[in-house]
Amino acid sequence: MTGARVVRMTLGACAALFVAAGPAAAQSPTPTPTPAPPVPTPTPTPAPAPVTAELTAGTTTGFNDGKRVLVLRGDRVKVTGILNPYVAGQKVVVRVKQGRKVLARRAVAITPAANGLGSYATRLRLRRPGTLTIQVSHAATPQLAASRAGNVRLLVVRPRLPFGARGALLNLFQRQLRALRYPVERTGTYDARTGRAVMAWRKVNRRARLETADEGVIRAVLKGHGAWKVRHPRAGHHVEADISLQALALIDGDRVVKVYPTSSGAPATPTILGRFRFYLKTPGTNSVGMVDSNYFIRGYAIHGYPSVPPFNASHGCLRVPIPDARNIFNWIRIGDRIFVEA
Repeated sequence: MTGARVVRMTLGACAALFVAAGPAAAQSPTPTPTPAPPVPTPTPTPAPAPVTAELTAGTTTGFNDGKRVLVLRGDRVKVTGILNPYVAGQKVVVRVKQGRKVLARRAVAITPAANGLGSYATRLRLRRPGTLTIQVSHAATPQLAASRAGNVRLLVVRPRLPFGARGALLNLFQRQLRALRYPVERTGTYDARTGRAVMAWRKVNRRARLETADEGVIRAVLKGHGAWKVRHPRAGHHVEADISLQALALIDGDRVVKVYPTSSGAPATPTILGRFRFYLKTPGTNSVGMVDSNYFIRGYAIHGYPSVPPFNASHGCLRVPIPDARNIFNWIRIGDRIFVEA
């Protein structure tokens, strides 16, 4: 009896607990959490676009003949240019090409220059004769866009000019001789007149007295070296003859007009030194073979003659080559001064 009562009481208590707990749970449900709003992903800032660059190229060595730069074989050529704008760490690539073949390639750093520009410079030795092209380019970088300079054309030539030579070097050589006031026609051929002009240049510069142009003569003439130096700039329209050089020059004030080779008096019949004035002019050829004579004292004259050796060999006159005699005769005026010096 007692045991059965205990069981019933226990079951009743459990039911009471179930009834008491049920309504409370139904009145207080667990709330659903509200989701947090999504965090926006920041838009990345685009990298700045490369700046457009301007590139130039040129050479500061060689000789310009009006069409291209002429370079003597074996010389170094200095290639220079500007990169605009300057940005640190940039480089250009310099290429030397003959046709499609690359003969040389060099990377050159850009250095700062004035006004926000960059500059570059490099030297290249050119040994292969022929027409060459220098190309300069800048590859694209994050800071600067790709750019390319205009091509520079070069003509590399052997420094040789024998009689009969033709071509670009000879044309430039004749032009430079004329600029130095040595009388030569731009015939396009190394002819006798060119040889006489070379003889005069050699005499003035105390070189071997020849009519040929070796490498030393070619280089000096192309650089504009070897002009006659005026000794009497206040003498007006006059002639200066230097016996030690065996050359004479037609001078107008302080300006050289023409320079010619001459042959003065031999040791047994020397030319008289001093200052004189031309007093007589006789055109044509006289009885002793003097051509277009310009007399400055007694029988001493500047005149053309068949033989004009590179040394003093006359009877006292100043001989000049017959092809030059008429030009000299036409230039000299009665009363002009002549300075005969040694």
